[in-house]
Amino acid sequence: MHLDPLAILTAFGLIFLAELPDKTMFASLAMGTRMRPLYVWFGTSTAFIAHVAIAVGAGSLLGLLPDWTVTLVSALLFAFGAFMLLRGGDDDEADEAGGRTVTGFWPVYSTAFMAVFISEWGDLTQITTANLAATNGTWSTAIGSAAALMSVSALALLAGRFIAKRVPLKTVQRIGGVCMAALAIWSLTEVFIG
Repeated sequence: MHLDPLAILTAFGLIFLAELPDKTMFASLAMGTRMRPLYVWFGTSTAFIAHVAIAVGAGSLLGLLPDWTVTLVSALLFAFGAFMLLRGGDDDEADEAGGRTVTGFWPVYSTAFMAVFISEWGDLTQITTANLAATNGTWSTAIGSAAALMSVSALALLAGRFIAKRVPLKTVQRIGGVCMAALAIWSLTEVFIG
């Protein structure tokens, strides 16, 4: 196994910049305001690592999945996330309990994992990772890409935690719910328009 530091840095830089404006970064931010951020990060990171492994190991197979199917499932997951964030608006007990409706490692982990794992299929970062692996080496690309994706997720979760400490929880929930609903609508327009 040969690791090329330049290939690692190239993959990190390209994937980090491509993932910053991505919808999964905003989904991570929204989940981090409602759920325990470290558990969300474990879930998103595991999903990102799985996608990197798939991209470098079998990048050519990604083209076999219909884009509309993946995007539709992603839209449904974002819509479910919006529903979860917007439904519990006026519960005073939620504020007393810390405002988290999803608790425990496994429920948070699996929610974060599935949201990212399904929505990242055929994403620009996955395609870029597959292309880089073909030219810059499998292991170097995998390390750089995984580190970039996990860093963006951590950055989004830190921002979510910062916001949650300074803005009332109900406001954060409503904004997060609206963002998730917007992501669902965006994904649906990709299915029917694009």
